[in-house]
Amino acid sequence: MQSHSLPDARVPRCLAVGGRLAGMFVALAGALAGALAGLSATAADPPPRVEALAGARRAAGYLGTIAVHGGWVWRERARGSAREGERTAQPEEIWVQPPGTPAVGLALVALHEASGDRLFLDLATRAGLALAAGQLSSGGWEYSIDFHPERFTAVPRAGETPGPGQRQPDSTLDDDTTQSALRFLLALADTLTAAGNAEADTAVRIRLARDRALDALLAAQLPCGGWPQRFDGRPVPPGDFPPIRATIQPDWPREWPRPDYKRFVTLNDNTLRDCVGVLLDAHRRLDRADCLAAALGAGEFLIRAQLPEPQPAWAQQYDECIQPAWARAFEPPAVTAGESAGAVRTLLDLHVETGDDRFLEPIPRAIAWWQRSEIAPGRWARYYELGTNEPIYGDRDGRIHRRLDELSAERRTGYAWEGSFGVTDTIRSYEKLRAGGRAKALAERQPPSAQTRAKRARDLAPKVAAALASLDGRGRWITPGSGRDGVRAEDHVDMKTFVTNLQLLAAYLGATD
Repeated sequence: MQSHSLPDARVPRCLAVGGRLAGMFVALAGALAGALAGLSATAADPPPRVEALAGARRAAGYLGTIAVHGGWVWRERARGSAREGERTAQPEEIWVQPPGTPAVGLALVALHEASGDRLFLDLATRAGLALAAGQLSSGGWEYSIDFHPERFTAVPRAGETPGPGQRQPDSTLDDDTTQSALRFLLALADTLTAAGNAEADTAVRIRLARDRALDALLAAQLPCGGWPQRFDGRPVPPGDFPPIRATIQPDWPREWPRPDYKRFVTLNDNTLRDCVGVLLDAHRRLDRADCLAAALGAGEFLIRAQLPEPQPAWAQQYDECIQPAWARAFEPPAVTAGESAGAVRTLLDLHVETGDDRFLEPIPRAIAWWQRSEIAPGRWARYYELGTNEPIYGDRDGRIHRRLDELSAERRTGYAWEGSFGVTDTIRSYEKLRAGGRAKALAERQPPSAQTRAKRARDLAPKVAAALASLDGRGRWITPGSGRDGVRAEDHVDMKTFVTNLQLLAAYLGATD
C-alpha cells in the first residue's frame, strides 16, 4: 500500500508557513504515513498457518453443501440452483471431466496430506465412492455420471457379466476424463491406507475401482503403443495399428471422409501424455511392472510416430496404418504444433524415469521444425499441411482452408487455431534437462529441505493472502459473470477456481507445517 503523505510541493500555502499549524500538519502526515506503512508491512507478512487452514476448511465446508452424490460439476450459479458442466447438468448429475469431481478430489487429498484434517479426507472419500459407483463396465468413465434412477444402473461387480439394461457405453480418454479419475483414485487409496483405513469397506471399494480402471487402461493400449480416444473392452482387429514407423499417405484425402476416428490413435488434447502420466504414477505407487512397460511402449510409439523430414513432428491422430488421419470435420490430417509439444514432454518424462537416451533422440529435429515454422515470434499455427508445411484451418464443411478469416464465425472463435501451445516452455524444459542432467531432475522429486520449504512459503504468501481475502462468508470464491454479445452472464462458483485455490492452500500448508 502506498503512503498518502503529501510531498512538500503539494502542502497548502497556509500550512507551509512556520508555526503551530504547520508543525501539527507535518506531525499528522508523518503519523499517517507511519501507520499506513505499518499496515503495508502487515499485509506483506505471510498469513498464519491457522488462517490458511481455516480458509481451506470454510471452502471445503461449502463444497460439502453443494455436492451431489459426493461429486461436483464445473460451475454453479451464485444465485439459484443452475449447475453446468460442458452443458447444463441434470439435478443428479456430476462431472468427471476436469475440472470436475476428480480434480476437486485431488485438491482435497492434497489438503488432507498437508494438514491431517479429516474433513478433507471425508469429502474426498465420498467423491471417490461416487466415481466407483459410476464406473462403466468397460472399466473407465464417461464425461459425466447421472445418478437419476431412470438414467443410471449399477455397474456389475468384478467378474460378473453385465445384464440387460446395465450400463456398457464406451469409456473415454478424451480431455483427461478416465485418466483424471484413475489419478485421483490412486492418490485416494494411498491416503486412506496412510490414515489407517486400508481395511474399511470404503477403502476396499476405492481400490477395486482403481484396479479395474488400471487394468482397463492397460487392455485398451493398441499394438502400436498408443491409445484410442474411446475404448469398450473389445479386441482390436488383427493387423490394425501395428508397431511400425509412421508414414504419410501421398494421396491423403483433402475433404473429410467421415471416418470412425474415435478408434484411431490420438494425441489430441494430450490424451497419450495423460495416459503415460497416470501409468508412471501407478508404477511408483504400486510397483507394477506392467504399468511401466505400457508407458515405455507409448514412448516407443512416439519415436516411431514422428513424421519424416522435412516435418519431423507429430500428427493429432493416426489411423490403423499409422498414417495421419482426419478426425472431426475441422480436424484434417496435419502436423500439429501443440500435440507435438505434449509428445516431447512425454519423451522427456520417460527419459527421466528410465535414463534411456533414445527418448531424447527425436527432440532436436522437432525443435528445429518448430523454429522454422513460427508464424510470429513464439506463435504457431495449430495445423501445418502435410508436405507444404503451410498453416491450414478447418471448418464444419469438412474442407481445408488457407486463412483464418475464411472460417465461419462459430469455428473461427471456437477452436485454438493459433497460439503459443506451450512450445517455448517445452523447448526450455529440454534445454534445462540437457544442461542439468537426469540426476538433477530426479533430485527435484525428493522432499524439499527446510530452507526450500521456507522459501516456498514466502513465495506463495501473497497469493495465499489474496485467496483468503477473496473467500466470502459462505466459503465461496465467486467468479464474475462475463457476457457475450453484450449480455452479462450471472456470477458463479467455478470449480476451476476452487481447485486452483485449494491446491494453493495445500501447497502453503505443506510448506509451513
